[in-house]
Amino acid sequence: MEEITRDIVILGGGIGGTIAALSAAKMGKKVVLTEETDWIGGQLTAQAVPPDEHKWIEEFGCTRTYREFRNSIRDFYLQHYPVSESVKEHKQLNPGNAWVTRIAHEPLVSLHVLNHMLTPYISSGMIILLLCTKPVKAQLKGNGDFIDYVLVEHLSSGEWTKLNGKFFIDATECGDLLPLVHAEYVMGAEAKSETEEPHARDDGPLPLDMQPITHVAAVDYIEDGNYTIEKPEQYEFWRHYRPEFFSHNQLSWYGPDAETGKAKRFSMFPGEGISLWDYRRIIDSSLFKTGFYEGDITLINWPQNDYMLGPIYGVSEEERKKHLEGARQLTLSLIYWLQTEAPRPDGGRGYPGIRLRGDVVGTRDGLAKHPYIRESRRIKALTTVKEQDINAELREGMKRWHNSVGIGAYRIDLHPTTLTHQLFYAPSYPFEIPLGSLIPVRMKNLIAAGKNIGSTHITNGCFRVHPVEWNIGESAGFLAAFCAEYTLIPFDINYDTEKLKDFQALLIKQGIELHWPDKVDIL
Repeated sequence: MEEITRDIVILGGGIGGTIAALSAAKMGKKVVLTEETDWIGGQLTAQAVPPDEHKWIEEFGCTRTYREFRNSIRDFYLQHYPVSESVKEHKQLNPGNAWVTRIAHEPLVSLHVLNHMLTPYISSGMIILLLCTKPVKAQLKGNGDFIDYVLVEHLSSGEWTKLNGKFFIDATECGDLLPLVHAEYVMGAEAKSETEEPHARDDGPLPLDMQPITHVAAVDYIEDGNYTIEKPEQYEFWRHYRPEFFSHNQLSWYGPDAETGKAKRFSMFPGEGISLWDYRRIIDSSLFKTGFYEGDITLINWPQNDYMLGPIYGVSEEERKKHLEGARQLTLSLIYWLQTEAPRPDGGRGYPGIRLRGDVVGTRDGLAKHPYIRESRRIKALTTVKEQDINAELREGMKRWHNSVGIGAYRIDLHPTTLTHQLFYAPSYPFEIPLGSLIPVRMKNLIAAGKNIGSTHITNGCFRVHPVEWNIGESAGFLAAFCAEYTLIPFDINYDTEKLKDFQALLIKQGIELHWPDKVDIL
């Protein structure tokens, strides 16, 4: 069995894990980074989800490296794409002109920029990157509160590699390392008796009641074309499926309104109503020279393909595979419905010119390499951020954390869940990320670096977005490097005023904003 020894072992190469590796390497620490797919970047790349960001993002409210990432995305389009003359001087180019984000762009461009950021450290040997690899087993030492090593499986060969390290960072999409190392964690919806959150469950926890996954698809539209796919195996099921809380079929122009819970009507294209086409559009062909694109390119991550029939972790392998395939079948069924049966404003049905674009997401079938994961296993942490810390309806003003390691902003937004099909929306204050939320209650050399931090089912609804995961991962990487440098454990920093001050000074020097200015308001 191959054996690799590094200062820091990072499991999961999504946004958080990728940036954690970059941070630690910049501090001179040797890192091994694993990723289950063959693309680093998670939501930005393999899951094909354009950045969900707050309204101040162009001015402040993110880390220096995240801003460098955004600037690099724009520079790449301006330098390498035949943009129209009117676009060349645009300082805030939005390649897709999407209304969900100010920087909608292709997953491949994100992948290019992220690889570019890591390349010097991979070339120098500071970062070893293992793609198509996942953790399968771990060994503990001491009193069971230190991780000794983690075994990972190479999915292409089935071979295992032993990863030794001083510190281990779980940045997997579902918190997959946590059960392997017997860390204390929670899943799904907590009870009100556990969190004292006003909107938590009154009748006990439901660990398998969690936010849905979505298998995103990339498509363009050729008006006179016919690219109708073969009828999906589960199409008849999804064509007639109506959740009990819907007043409409899932495959329809309606979806649940997050704010009211009532049905909201959507449409296909701009000018016909609330357009889903430009919701997550990543290429607006009008921004490029005439004829360069045959049409716009958009990513289908819509209310209609949220898969809520069951979770993909905390269940048997058979159940997991069933729901993973179910999510794929739902998205393919939505595509087929759009091509053949979707009502058009002219009275006709179907848009056969919708074409799946596997080249955009790096697959043959046009579906993303990995489903979009909204909710993970979450560590029982030294600090758990609760609804009453963020919900603007429950407090006056932002909560300030003395041990902040970053900031974020997003409304509390839970999609219909897998068991009760509950959805929840609430305005929120911009929030700060307490250091204690990255640190487990017992494990000494384990750090959380994604959606697995100390949040609740409710607050996870605003911690799950791109710039927040980036900040969490970046701070986690610096935390591991700082601890390795000074022979500390994360507990030491969280509870020692002077050490915390030194660590926060490092974060500030590295361009991480710890506090929001007073001028920001409610989202």
